[in-house]
Amino acid sequence: MRASARNFPLTLAQPSIRSFFLEGPAGRLEALLNVGSADATYAGIVCHPHPLGGGTMHNKVVFHAMKALNSFGFPVLRFNFRGAGLSAGRHDEGRGERADVEAALAWLKREFALPIVFAGFSFGSAVGLRVACPDSDVKALISIGTPVEPEGRLYSFDFLRDCPKPKLFVSGDRDQYGPHAALEALVAQAAEPKELVFVPGDHFFEGHLNELRLTIESWLEEQQLGKL
Repeated sequence: MRASARNFPLTLAQPSIRSFFLEGPAGRLEALLNVGSADATYAGIVCHPHPLGGGTMHNKVVFHAMKALNSFGFPVLRFNFRGAGLSAGRHDEGRGERADVEAALAWLKREFALPIVFAGFSFGSAVGLRVACPDSDVKALISIGTPVEPEGRLYSFDFLRDCPKPKLFVSGDRDQYGPHAALEALVAQAAEPKELVFVPGDHFFEGHLNELRLTIESWLEEQQLGKL
């Protein structure tokens, strides 16, 4: 359970970014698209942490997850959940936010018609995984800082038992919202294939964001997700 760096060259995506609004069920959702390469084989989406804790698509962990996906040439969508940033609507305790994820995935499919890699951080993981697991166009799942409590979970992840897609769980080894034992128990109950990696750091990977990014990139390469 450790991060490993790749030792091979990548075809880097163009650095351009599109800022726009996509239509969500509660109104417009503020979004950013990091443009990928012309021959991209996948598209990516990254969901941000809890809005009531200040989480937005500009979060550092979200940014580094985006960079990992974009380094393969994938176009990567980030967006603000309802009520966050300039997005319309009000926070809905994860219920309406699932519909926001559905709207973002629908936009990504219309725009690129590519298979999708999902990534979410904390609240974004808990909300987004539930939508991404049953979506046939989403081919791989990355859960960062999965929010688990040692005695009673903040969120239910029972649905992962019936989710046979490749799954990466990556957390800081001092994550205050994902103690080792609780997270290991959660991952143990999830369907194969799956991998759990602990890297140095707390819930926000403070001082260790590069290790987080390298872990995601290494796993994507192992899954051969740079190829159709």
